[in-house]
Amino acid sequence: MKEKVILFDGTNLDGFVSCSTGEKAEWDVHDGMMTVVPGKGDIRSIYEYSDAHVHVEFNLPYMPEMTGQGRANSGVYVQGCYEIQVLDSSMNAHTNCCECGGIYELANPINNMCKAPGEWQTYDIILRSARLNEDGSVKSHGIITLIHNGEVIHNNVILTSRTPGGCYRYIAERGPVMLQDHDCPVSYRNIWVQPLD
Repeated sequence: MKEKVILFDGTNLDGFVSCSTGEKAEWDVHDGMMTVVPGKGDIRSIYEYSDAHVHVEFNLPYMPEMTGQGRANSGVYVQGCYEIQVLDSSMNAHTNCCECGGIYELANPINNMCKAPGEWQTYDIILRSARLNEDGSVKSHGIITLIHNGEVIHNNVILTSRTPGGCYRYIAERGPVMLQDHDCPVSYRNIWVQPLD
C-alpha cells in the first residue's frame, strides 16, 4: 500500500493553493486547524490522487440567525469535482442531497449523522475514480463510499456526473481535495489521503 499523504497537519497551508489564482491559500491557520476566511475563495490541495481513502475533520460554527444553505455551509470536493456537502443539519430529522453528508444534487445520505456546531466531525471517503477513454469520455463512473462520524451514509454510490462548482468542469481520473468558501467560517483539521491505486 502506498504511503499516506498528509495535506494539512495543523501548522501551515503549504499543501493548498487558491482555486481561482493558483497562489498561496489565504485561509486562517490557528490552534491546529484552518478556518475559511469568507471572501478568500475556495482552496485545493497541490497533491492529486486517483483511487483513494480521503480523511477530513471539520467543525461547524454556530450560526442560529441563519437557515438552510446559509447555516455553516462549506463543502469537501473529492478530486475537485464531486461535492460532499458540509452544513449544519444537526436539527434536521430528514436527509437530502443538500444536507450535511449529501453528495450535492446527486445522492441523499442514508442517515443524518451531523453533530451540533462546535463538535469535531469526520468524513472518511473511499473513492474508486472514474476511468476515462482517450478522448476524455467516461468509460466507467467513479464510485464512492462515505463514512460520517463512524457510520456509513453512502455505500458504493455511482457518481453519474460531477456536481456544481469545483475545480473542474469535467470528470477527472485524478484531482485534488478542494474545500469550499461559502462565506461561513467552517474549520478543518487532520486532512490526509491514502492512495489505493
